[in-house]
Amino acid sequence: MDSVLPGILSASSLDPPVRSNETTEIALIGYQDQGNLGIGYLSAVLQQRGHTVQMIDIRDGPDRITKRLLSRQPLVVGFSLIFQVFLPQFRKLARRLRAAGITSHFTIGGHFPSLCPDEVLKHFPELDSVVRFEGEHTLVDLVDRLLSNRDWRETPGLAFLKDGQIVESEPRALVQDLDSLPYPYRPFEPEQIGGFPTLPLLASRGCARRCSFCSIHTFYRTAPGKVVRVRKPAKVVEEMLYLLQEHGVRIILFQDDDFPLWGPAGRRWADELVARMYDAGLVDRMIWKISCRAEYVEYELFRKLRDAGLFLVYMGLESGTEQGLHVLNKEMSVEENLAAVRTLKELELNVSYGFMLFDPSSTFESVRENLIFLKNVTGDGRAAAVFSRMLPYGGTPIRDALKKEGRLRGDLTRPDYVFLDLRLNEFYDLLMPTVRPWIHRRGFTYQLDYAWDEFTTVTRLARGVQGAEGYRKALQSLTKEANASLFQHVEECLDGFERGDRSPLVVGKAQDYCEAGIERLVALRNSFIARNVELLVDVVSADCKSGPVLIPQIH
Repeated sequence: MDSVLPGILSASSLDPPVRSNETTEIALIGYQDQGNLGIGYLSAVLQQRGHTVQMIDIRDGPDRITKRLLSRQPLVVGFSLIFQVFLPQFRKLARRLRAAGITSHFTIGGHFPSLCPDEVLKHFPELDSVVRFEGEHTLVDLVDRLLSNRDWRETPGLAFLKDGQIVESEPRALVQDLDSLPYPYRPFEPEQIGGFPTLPLLASRGCARRCSFCSIHTFYRTAPGKVVRVRKPAKVVEEMLYLLQEHGVRIILFQDDDFPLWGPAGRRWADELVARMYDAGLVDRMIWKISCRAEYVEYELFRKLRDAGLFLVYMGLESGTEQGLHVLNKEMSVEENLAAVRTLKELELNVSYGFMLFDPSSTFESVRENLIFLKNVTGDGRAAAVFSRMLPYGGTPIRDALKKEGRLRGDLTRPDYVFLDLRLNEFYDLLMPTVRPWIHRRGFTYQLDYAWDEFTTVTRLARGVQGAEGYRKALQSLTKEANASLFQHVEECLDGFERGDRSPLVVGKAQDYCEAGIERLVALRNSFIARNVELLVDVVSADCKSGPVLIPQIH
């Protein structure tokens, strides 16, 4: 492949890095599922300054990570905390590093540390500091001060303990021009769907909405600066092309908190993005996924996006009751959500969604209403049924409200609450183990979702696929059956519980059904892939920089 197509900039055409007088090594540790753009951006700006950066997956384990860092002794070790439930895992690693004699400056960033630095520092004494909010400029400044033996506590954008008291330095403004940042550093091999490499990308940062359960808007509104910032379409397309050319990426996962389609300005931005994709020759060579609110889903706009490569849309539907949507401050109606789902299906786009069967306002009646809503969304088998419980994460308005009401329970890493109907607390605790075979991360629903995404990927990126319609019908039939089985199970549990019968609330029957269903799914999928494996190997290998690839069977 040519390294650069005419008229498009690659990473090599960016300005040369600005090097500090002294350079050093930094280690950044976090989860690397689908890449980690937060660490990737931090690494890239540090590399611009001439520093050496190790990006480490925390799942490598304390022993391997400790051995690796002992041989390098970085100046700074940064932890990227996505969700507070993972805090004990990060602290276990930090304790291991300190015990081994690593004296690096330990800092941590992410939504929870930024919004609740006092709680993090109190429960994580190995830390020296918290980098609050967007960390690109703060981390560079911190490293520069440590290198030059200046007082690092004067770095804007930090929180730390002094004499046992929390201190917050001068706040640092959000990055106003996202296009001023270098491309994220991506040292890990891309994950694959159907053999096609996939990587994440950002077109914007921030969210204009104020959902009560979400820490995203409080994260961006607490720091100085414009809440929502959008990259120029030309720059987004340049990065897409770079990923295609340098990494063979055919699938882009836009990880924007809210893909920027809101209002007339959003429509103009989308029109330019699509036009530039066509000009760059990316249409039919790359497909992409977005996350957005249901209110943005309008037929003609999404038809245009689909024709330019959009294949999957994630929406936070969250509740199927008007009361639930009000409590969650979604500023949406049940019918608006259903209308968006209908439109996406009409356009034959894959639908993924977040949904909370249980929230702080839940009653037995609302759970039944939510099941009716889910049947409307997934009853045809075009999407797998999934649900969760709303959790009161740190820094969210709903956590503050629950605390004020005296309903907040749990601890720092596993926040929880009590339902107003105390019987619902018992029902929830009994129900959830019985539905995990469907909705657990490796459960039946997860496997069905992956099969749908893989099928769409294969049929969108490879021409001449055999048996596609038969496989699609079989996949839809199996998804429909799995959804109906899940709904029936929850309804039987509800009915039994309300009449005092706990017998439906057992795990074994559901576990057996889901294991058998996954076996059927794997057989269907492997048969379809086997029929097309030579075609897929040829198509994928044509864009793969490392040579021919093998499309694996799954088990």
